[in-house]
Amino acid sequence: MKKLKLGYAPTRRFVFSAEDAFKYKVQIREKIESFGLDIDIVDLEGLNSEGLLYDDHINAEAIIERFKQEKVDAVFFPHCNFGTEDTVARVGKALGKPVLLWGPRDESPLEDGMRLRDTQCGLFATGKVLRRFNVPFTYVTNSRVDDPIFERGFTNFIAAANVVRQFRNLRILQIGPRPASFYTMMCNEGELLERFGIEIHPITLVDIQRTSKQIEKGDSAELKEAVAYIKEKLDYSEVTEDDVRRIAALKVAMKQYATKTGSTAIAIQCWSSLQEAIGIMPCLANAILTDEQIPVTCETDIHGAITSTMVQAASMNQAPTFFADLTVRHPENPNGELLFHCGNFPVSLSVEDKPKLRKHFLFDDHAPGTHEGEIKGGGMTLVRFDGDHGEYQLFLGRARGIQGPYTRGSYVWVEVNDWPLWEEKLVKGPYVHHSVGIHANVIPALYEACQYIPGLAPDPVDPTVQEIQAWLRGSDL
Repeated sequence: MKKLKLGYAPTRRFVFSAEDAFKYKVQIREKIESFGLDIDIVDLEGLNSEGLLYDDHINAEAIIERFKQEKVDAVFFPHCNFGTEDTVARVGKALGKPVLLWGPRDESPLEDGMRLRDTQCGLFATGKVLRRFNVPFTYVTNSRVDDPIFERGFTNFIAAANVVRQFRNLRILQIGPRPASFYTMMCNEGELLERFGIEIHPITLVDIQRTSKQIEKGDSAELKEAVAYIKEKLDYSEVTEDDVRRIAALKVAMKQYATKTGSTAIAIQCWSSLQEAIGIMPCLANAILTDEQIPVTCETDIHGAITSTMVQAASMNQAPTFFADLTVRHPENPNGELLFHCGNFPVSLSVEDKPKLRKHFLFDDHAPGTHEGEIKGGGMTLVRFDGDHGEYQLFLGRARGIQGPYTRGSYVWVEVNDWPLWEEKLVKGPYVHHSVGIHANVIPALYEACQYIPGLAPDPVDPTVQEIQAWLRGSDL
């Protein structure tokens, strides 16, 4: 995954202190570099003598050209004094990328009553002009460079911009049609392309069968690596050596197709034709690929694959997702729920040192390939991108792992704030029984990303919209 590129366009206005604007340009750049984010910064150095955005049309055109040539993914306009609102808006409009608006708090007036920057006043002006230009933007509260709210707001914006970047370049590898009885997995491929630019690249089960068997017969480094991984990380005593090799070959085949087609995620028809064609379940192969940042969803869930990519991006690709059924309520906890799937949760999340590679416990043929066991608890986010009747929403909720009874498959019991509220929202739609989990708080980033994705509305259940906005303003700091 390429690093996110941030256009850094500090701005000033001619009637205020040029010296102070230059000083803050340097301080802010040093501060955002200290946050440790894995991003590339594209600045304005060399375009003029100051490396600042100010009020002339030539300056705007030069900035636009540089940022387009560098293919920036987002733009930051720190106001180093009042700033130049029309030029900021012109650049933001031309680029069509997520925009961050912020400026450092002003100092006290000088002894003679003069003020050096009037940054806050400029932020009011720029916000209005961005609206006039129809440029959506993120705003971080006017604060000092060293204030925690600046770091929170900046890092959350970068995560949101990463979601937007990956969403706008999303291609899903679809392996087989949805299972015939799974009407819940219907999606409108044409609408996804027309509205969001999301492409689906379909292949058949025959394609994946043929490629897997060719890889299985060979002696490639990728196959050896996959076999070694399975044997090192899992207890495979209940299956054969041939089963391990077939599972490894399927994993390699899926990754090859994803790479070849430029696909970010995969949705696979995991049962039941695949077992007849290859003789295995794909669950462990799905788990391994998800751990490698190529999320795989079961039952040809295209919307689930979109969700997985967004959630993964919101964590800056620092944590694996897991694809789960919302299955049954906890037998004792009224706000508890079982997150389960047959055996596809990432191995890295397992509680056991060597979880079991087993035969499937539900199907008559008992095909091998499920990776079973409980995964770790702790705080997590649950998300679902879904839609119908031309309207799309992003369900957002937080949960924490709790103790619960043993069950087969890969699973974790969780507690939420108000399960009846969740259940009502999920049943009444536009959602289904699938969700994507991650052991990270990515809700604010996904909430912010939605404003840059026309046609997608955030739908948080916990925290509420008001609580998310208060957190972004730093109400708890």
